[in-house]
Amino acid sequence: MGGGSWATAIAKIVLENVDHITWYMRRDDSIEEFKRLGHNPSYLTSVHFDTSRITFSSDINEVVRTCNTLIFVTPSPYLKNHLKKLKVKLHDKFIVTAIKGIVPDENLVCTEFFRQVYNVPEDNLGVLGGPSHAEEVAMGRLTYLTVGCTDEAKAQRLAECIESSYVKTKTSQDVIGIEYASVLKNVYSIAAGICNGLKYGDNFQSVLMANAVQEMNRFLRAVYPIERNVYDSVYLGDLLVTGYSNFSRNRVFGTMIGRGYSVKSAQIEMEMIAEGYFGTKCMKDINRGLHVNMPILDAVYNILYERISPTVEIKLLTESFR
Repeated sequence: MGGGSWATAIAKIVLENVDHITWYMRRDDSIEEFKRLGHNPSYLTSVHFDTSRITFSSDINEVVRTCNTLIFVTPSPYLKNHLKKLKVKLHDKFIVTAIKGIVPDENLVCTEFFRQVYNVPEDNLGVLGGPSHAEEVAMGRLTYLTVGCTDEAKAQRLAECIESSYVKTKTSQDVIGIEYASVLKNVYSIAAGICNGLKYGDNFQSVLMANAVQEMNRFLRAVYPIERNVYDSVYLGDLLVTGYSNFSRNRVFGTMIGRGYSVKSAQIEMEMIAEGYFGTKCMKDINRGLHVNMPILDAVYNILYERISPTVEIKLLTESFR
């Protein structure tokens, strides 16, 4: 469900293990161009598909009606809009979210949104997480993914569908923790980008990431206190790859902010969604009720939404680190 780079990468992975998929894309012109070219016309154009093994559709109701497992890969700010036309019930489907973001206005991670708004039972909700740039998946580079679901059998079945010579998988029951971690790592990636734009070096970036994983752990313990190893790849690994890699659109966005771009101008020039921008505000709102000590989140929020100078705000943040 979705036509972007990560949706394209996931489709590539799944088609290595199953004979056929149904692929929902919003625009008919994109579908026709995909069929003509044999690849996504807008994202990961080097990945070619056997389109005879794909049923494309822009009718979300038809797709939901005919499929039992739905992998949502739309940007979180657009999820509600995609679902507006939906009339088919979702409660008996296995809903997997590969969306590393939070639903704006609702301030809910995506599985909680599906549970509360669409009455999908907890055992029918899954999440796909881990350090995974779509561009590297497209190149067949080794990637480690984690499938989260409270129903271990469903998690295992999905893990088997995406495992390959270059994709290693594991399962977890920490659905909520994985989702919040994936939101926060985008926020911290923006922070890393801002510091990069301000010419802070590798020495400081490592301290920033060390403090970020501690901040993430404090929040996860407050919002969903179960036994977890925050140094696992789905938490720390995803944080590091998003904070350091030039493939990271959130890091690129933050770098532009650090160099003096306004939020609007950075968004226009990127032409892609930096979900951490929306996630920053949502997480700030959520934390107002939890009161977790989150200085990095606060600094990014102040820069993006309160228009505090990045130079001033990051200088204050550096003084809180040791």
